[in-house]
Amino acid sequence: MGLERWLYPVVCEICGWGRADRRGRERREVVRIQAAELFERGVKAPEVARRLRVSPKSAYQWHQLWREGGAGALASRGPSGSRCRLCPRCLEKLAVYLEQGPAEHGWVEDQVWTAARVATLVSRKFHVSYSVSGATRLMHRLGFSPQVTARKVAERGRPAGATSASRTRQASPAGRPKDPPGADGAAPLS
Repeated sequence: MGLERWLYPVVCEICGWGRADRRGRERREVVRIQAAELFERGVKAPEVARRLRVSPKSAYQWHQLWREGGAGALASRGPSGSRCRLCPRCLEKLAVYLEQGPAEHGWVEDQVWTAARVATLVSRKFHVSYSVSGATRLMHRLGFSPQVTARKVAERGRPAGATSASRTRQASPAGRPKDPPGADGAAPLS
């Protein structure tokens, strides 16, 4: 049992089972529908778990949902998590604002978009409140990455060019995908 507990997350990562994107949801839904077919044939939950290589807890939960609502109750309910609070048109406008740069919107001391600045910009322009972590996710959704200001780098005691690579890319449209991840026309991520 110890090896299975260690191996399961690795297998999930390799096979994409834990993916939070559309393909991952579809893959998990197929397994749930297979479980419904087995339940209809009278197969018990522990055997369904063994055949489909899922946890017994999942099989029992699916069996209960299937008893209450049939196979339709096991269908995917779409992406989990909270929905974006900005409409698609506002997201397009935000991308344009980010492309214009921070100086256009009052931050003249340096030309970096921090997550805090983006949260403030969203609040000013769209009257919607985002946390710093929410603004980071919003930037990533639009293909931008938050930056660390030179002052913050100096406070950390590092030379100005020594910020981590994931935080130093300029928030620019270069290499930015046409559609944000999760959009209908977006190419699947590899």
